[in-house]
Formats: sequence, C-alpha cells, structure tokens
Amino acid sequence: MITTKNLSKRYGDKLAVDDLSFTVSPGEVLGFLGANGAGKSTTMRMIAGFIAPSAGQVTVCGHDIERAAVAAKSCMGYLPEGAPSYGEMTVAEFLDFVADVRGLRGAQRTQRRDVVIDRLALVPVIDQVIDTLSKGFRRRVGLAQALIHDPQVLILDEPTDGLDPNQKHEVRRLINELSKDKLVIVSTHILEEVHEVCTRAIIIANGRIVADETPSALEARSRYHHAVSLRFEKPEQLSAAARDIAALAEVAAVETNERDLRLTAVPHPGRAALPAVTAVIARNDWDVPELHLESGRLDEVFRALTQPHMPPQGAQI
Repeated sequence: MITTKNLSKRYGDKLAVDDLSFTVSPGEVLGFLGANGAGKSTTMRMIAGFIAPSAGQVTVCGHDIERAAVAAKSCMGYLPEGAPSYGEMTVAEFLDFVADVRGLRGAQRTQRRDVVIDRLALVPVIDQVIDTLSKGFRRRVGLAQALIHDPQVLILDEPTDGLDPNQKHEVRRLINELSKDKLVIVSTHILEEVHEVCTRAIIIANGRIVADETPSALEARSRYHHAVSLRFEKPEQLSAAARDIAALAEVAAVETNERDLRLTAVPHPGRAALPAVTAVIARNDWDVPELHLESGRLDEVFRALTQPHMPPQGAQI
C-alpha cells in the first residue's frame, strides 16, 4: 500500500534523505527510527505529501503522491510532529472542520466523530479552546483528526510525544487495534515503542537506511542476545559469582552492578551460557531471587548503527 523508490530530499547543500526505497504492506506496523536529524520527519512529510521530494517517487494505495495527490491523501491519515492545529478553535470545532475537509456527511460524519472522541477520551475537553489544552490533549486531538475519516493508511510522527504513561499505553493499544486492518508507519525515537507496537523496524542514519528487520532480529545483533542476567541477595555472593562465572568458557564478559547486586553474563557469539551459569549457581547454593535470559538490547544496536564512529562495546554488528 506504500512504496517509496529512490526517495531523496535536499535542502541546499544538505542531503536530508538519501535514496530511500522500501515497501510497506497492509497489516504491518513499521517503526521508523533514527537519531535527531537523521531524516525521519522529512521522510514522513514526503510520504504524506506535505513536502515534495527532490528525487524519487511515493505511491500510497496505488496513487502517486505528486501526480494524484488528492486520491493518495484521501486514503491516508497523517499526524505531523508537534500535532499542529488551529489553536483558536475548540476541539469540537476543529474536528468538525476536519470532517468537512474530508468530505464526511450525515450519519457517517456523526458516527466517525463520536468514535474518535470516545477512543481518544476527548469528552472532558470537547468544548475547550485548543490553545488552552495540555500537550498531551493536543496530541490526542491530532490523533483524532488523523483517524476521523477511517483511513487505510496511518502516518504517525511521534504519536506518544507528550503523553503520560497511561495515555501512552492507550495510544499503543489503539495502534495495535488499528493495525489489524490498516497499514501504520510510526516515526519514533522511543525504543520501547518498537517493542510495544511494531512488526518491523527501519533505522536510518544520515538519510540512509542502515537496518530493515523485525525488532527481534535487531535485538539478535546485540552482544546481550542470550545474555544471562541475575540478582543476588548478598554482596559477597555477587563478588564470588563475578569471579566464577567470568571463568566459564561460554562467557565472554561479566558486568556487575554493586548497588543493585546484579550481574550480567555476556556469552561468546553463538554460545549458550545459561546452562553453565545455572550449574555454577546450584553448585554454590547462592541466593538468586531473579534470573532471566535477555533477548538483546535494542538501544545498544541503535547506537552502534547510528553512531558507527563510537565503539558499541562489543556489539555483534
């Protein structure tokens, strides 16, 4: 439903987006990740038809975003970064305005308006002027306008920015529900959001794609993939465990946190450290109230891919 081919954007001498090509299919939730200035928002704006590319092509639901802009935008909901709106309007007036622009009429208009007001919990502020709303409520109003026409495609630029933990949970739950019959692209710098809602992640750096994989596959690149993390009850046990576990053939490194009495055993690539670590624990009869096998650390992989000049502390990349 969305295809970009050789998409580029240049601002003077600065190449903000450099030859991006990817396709997103129905049912996918694509996380679009990158450091500040990597080109995330610029790419979202080009896909949404908000700015024109310097080169390349975007098609949405089979419509070229430049040659058939109205048709492409009619099947798309777009939440820009910052959720701009008309601050002098009330929430109700703004949603009515967006419904008019989207061509909603009669019973469909009433039904869609009621759905987004309920889903985004806007009843308490429905008659309040947008300029007087909190950042969180403004974000929810932005989501409501993106959803009001029930689009096939959702482009969400930092959808949970400014929301409290409960509101973030509700928005992520909503995205998961919507993804059952929609295509969703989420631009975010919040890595936990990738775990919560995304089926696929693209990481860009300096305007170019440096990774395009599932979140699990990205985590598997981490040096902490299948690392064993445990917590002890006694400081002397932590010290003894650090010594004994570091000596295991399966373990490449041991990291300790003395304040929390935690230890992480990092395995050699392709080796399983868990059986050997648990055998050492049993042999010494240590008190270990917590033990788990890590899937990997996405933040470490992200740093290694977006800041390649900085040593990633042994990341397997």
